[in-house]
Amino acid sequence: MSTATVIAARAGDQRALDVLVGEYLPLIYNIVGRALQGHADVDDVVQETMLRIVDGLPRLREPDSFRSWAVAIAMSQVRDRHRRQVQAPLVGDRADPTDTADPGADFADLAITRLRLSGQRQEVAEATRWLDHDDRELLSLWWLEAAGQLDREEVVEALHLTRQHAAVRIQRMKAQLDAARAVVRALAVRPRCPELSAVLHSWDGRPTALWRKRLARHTRECNRCDRAWSDMIAAERLLAGIALVPVPAALMAFAASGTGTITGTAVTVKAGGLKAMIAGWVAAAKPALVGIAATVAIAGTAGVVYIATQGEEQPAVTTAAPSQLVTSDAAPPPAPSSVPSSNPASPTPSKTTVPAPPPPATKSAKKGVSTNDKFGASNAPAIKDVKADWYYDWSPSPVASVSGVEFVPMVWGGGNLSSDLAKAKANGKTLLAFNEPDLKEQSNMSPAQVLDLWPQLQATGMRLGSPAPAYGADTPGGWFDQFMTGIKQRGYRVDFITLHWYGGDFSANATNQLKTYIQNVYNRYHLPIWLTEYALMRFDNGTVYPSTDQQVAFVNSSTAMLQGLSYVERYSWFLLYTSKSGDTGLYSNGTTPTQVGAAYRAAGG
Repeated sequence: MSTATVIAARAGDQRALDVLVGEYLPLIYNIVGRALQGHADVDDVVQETMLRIVDGLPRLREPDSFRSWAVAIAMSQVRDRHRRQVQAPLVGDRADPTDTADPGADFADLAITRLRLSGQRQEVAEATRWLDHDDRELLSLWWLEAAGQLDREEVVEALHLTRQHAAVRIQRMKAQLDAARAVVRALAVRPRCPELSAVLHSWDGRPTALWRKRLARHTRECNRCDRAWSDMIAAERLLAGIALVPVPAALMAFAASGTGTITGTAVTVKAGGLKAMIAGWVAAAKPALVGIAATVAIAGTAGVVYIATQGEEQPAVTTAAPSQLVTSDAAPPPAPSSVPSSNPASPTPSKTTVPAPPPPATKSAKKGVSTNDKFGASNAPAIKDVKADWYYDWSPSPVASVSGVEFVPMVWGGGNLSSDLAKAKANGKTLLAFNEPDLKEQSNMSPAQVLDLWPQLQATGMRLGSPAPAYGADTPGGWFDQFMTGIKQRGYRVDFITLHWYGGDFSANATNQLKTYIQNVYNRYHLPIWLTEYALMRFDNGTVYPSTDQQVAFVNSSTAMLQGLSYVERYSWFLLYTSKSGDTGLYSNGTTPTQVGAAYRAAGG
C-alpha cells in the first residue's frame, strides 16, 4: 500500500479509502481470527477494529506507519476482548457457557479447508489449537510475519515490546508450537500407543495448553511416541508465502451495512466506506486489492470473499488475468555502498500497473536460467533458445559454451575452495557463493564458517554475491542476518544479495508473496538482488507441483514483476530441463520447450 493512498484516504478520498479497507480487512481478520481461534466474538472484534481504523484515520500523523498502526489497533481490540472475558461473571463455578468458540469458525479448520493445507502445514494449523491465549495472540502476528504479510518491526510495535524481548517470546512460542505439533502427530497414529491411551483416559477431547504439556512430556519420554519429533520442517519454512484465510460472509454483511457497534454506541462508516466498497464488489464481481495486489472475487455460493486461485478452487467468478494485476515499484536505484545499511526501514515504493509480457521471444539483460551437468553439451541449444542473457550451473566451470550468453561461476561449498576459486576466476567476472548454507542437506555452513572463508573470495577481485539462503533472508537474527552483521562488523565486501524462493501457495497471490520477500530483503540491506532460484513447488511429504496452467500464469506475472523492480539485477528460473512430467523444467530436450518453457522464453525485455 503506497503512502499516497493513505494520505488521500485521510483527506477524504472515497476511492482511496475503499482501496485501503479492501486491502486491510483480510489482514485484520487473520490477526484477530487466529488470536481468538475462531471464537464467536471474532467478527465483532474485526468490526470494531475496522471502524476504529476508519474513524481514527483523519488523526493519523504518520501515513507511512499506517500498517503498523492498524495492526496495533487490532491487537488492542483483542486484548480488550480478553480482559472483558476474564472479568466476566461466572455461572456457578464455571464461565458463562455462551462464551464459547464457534465450531463453524474454528480458525485451524478454516485455514486447512480454505487454503487446502496438507501434510506438515496442516499439522501446524491443527497445533495452534493447543496454545494458550498469550501464545495464540503472539502466533497471530508471527504467522503473518512468516508468511510475508508483516515484518518484524510491525510485530514488535503491535506487541509493545523491545525487539529483543519480542524475539525471546517468539522463540518460546515456537517451542510450544513444535510441542503441539508432536502431540498432533502422536494422536494421529493408528493403532495408538497403549501408554498414550492410558494418559488420555481422563481427557475430555478439548485441546488445551495443560494437556499439551502432559502429552508432549509423554512423547518425549515414550520410545514409541518420540518419533513424533522427527523430521519436523521449521514452521517458518512451511508458512513462507502462505495465503491469508478468506474473509467470511458475516463480515461481508457488516461491511455492506456500513454500520457497527463499538462499546454499545452505534457508529456509521463515513461516506459509505465499507458499504460502498463491498457493494461495488457484489454488484460487479470486480477484483480488488487484497494483501499487496491479490486477486479477490465474490464466490457464487455463500457470499464468501476469498483469494481467487487457479485449479484449487472452482467458484463461478470472473477475475482479471494475473499479468494484468502485477505491480511494479518506482523504487530508487540500489545504494552504491557494498555494506548493508544500518537503517532497515525504508518507505514503501509506489505501485504502478505493468502490462502483460509480450508474446514474442525476447532477450532480457536480467533473465537467466539454472542448469546442471546432467545434460552436458545439450544444455547449449536450450540456453540459447530460452533467450537467457546469463546462466549458472552451481559450479565454477561452465557445462556448455553458449555464444552471447554469460556464464556466472559459483563456489557451491567450502570444500576445494582454492581450486574452485581459481576456476571461477578463469571463467567469469562475477562470483556466486555457497548454496543454501542454512540447510544441512546443502552446503551446511554456519555464518561464522562462511565469514572466515570470505577474505579468500574477496581476494579474487570478482564482483561478489552473498551466500544464497534457502529462506528467511529478511528475518532479524536468522542465518542470513547473522552473516550480514558479520560482514559489516569485519568490514568485508558484499556487492549484491543472492536469494532463493519457492512458493507453496499456487494461487494468483504467489507473485505478490515473492515480491514482498524481495522487497523486505532490499529494504533491510539496500543492496542489489539476484534471485538465482525460484519456482512454485511445495516441500511437504515429497515435492508437490502446481498445474501447468498455474505455473505458466506465475511465470508470466513474476517475470513482469521482476523486470519492473529496479533493484532486482538478475533472476533465474529453476530449472532448465524437466526430469519428470509436471515439474518446473523449461525444456524436455535441447530444442523443445515445455509450456512453462515457452512462457519463460517469451518473458523479459
